[in-house]
Amino acid sequence: MALPESIPVRYTEEEAGYVTVRPIVRQTFRLDELLDMILSVTGKDAARIRQILHSGTVVYHFYRYSWAGLDANETELSAALALFPDADPSRPFDADKCTLAVFESAGAHPKHLLELDRAAGRKRRMFRGESFWERLLEIAAGEKPAYQNYSYSHRADLYQLDLNGQIISQIGQAAKRLAPGNLRSALRVLSSAERMWLFCPRSVSTRTLDAPQ
Repeated sequence: MALPESIPVRYTEEEAGYVTVRPIVRQTFRLDELLDMILSVTGKDAARIRQILHSGTVVYHFYRYSWAGLDANETELSAALALFPDADPSRPFDADKCTLAVFESAGAHPKHLLELDRAAGRKRRMFRGESFWERLLEIAAGEKPAYQNYSYSHRADLYQLDLNGQIISQIGQAAKRLAPGNLRSALRVLSSAERMWLFCPRSVSTRTLDAPQ
């Protein structure tokens, strides 16, 4: 049976690994909308996507979505997934497209120390002609961040920059000179950061799926 163009979906909040007793909400998804949500969880792993479609359930943004299980053959699933972007290591880092920088700790289980979006990073100190964000991306671009993958959850190409002492010093100086007070305080985590992830969104045709309100 071919994959349907629209799928009735139910969802409810999920907390701490169990389903709450809050009301179940029903909504109809287009196939591309359902795949868009699943891709945000799995990446472009066809076998895992097929398994989730068959199981009829996925957790996304703390909500459990359920539908009548769907069986997709390899050909039709490949055709449906072809509509979504693939990772493209040939894409160079473009500072103008970057909208998010994430500082991550070292260790076997690294933690996100700070997520800095473009809007927050662009806030300027009084009498400063340059923002911290502009200087941060200038530093990053000079170090040529390495392409890592395409993030379906962010709809963005993902780049990694390893942070050595010299780079941390440059970012720290930029923070001291350009960042507003609250951002300077947040950037104290720099001393514990080992890498920075940079997200550069691509334009895609599928609708952005936000968590239900």
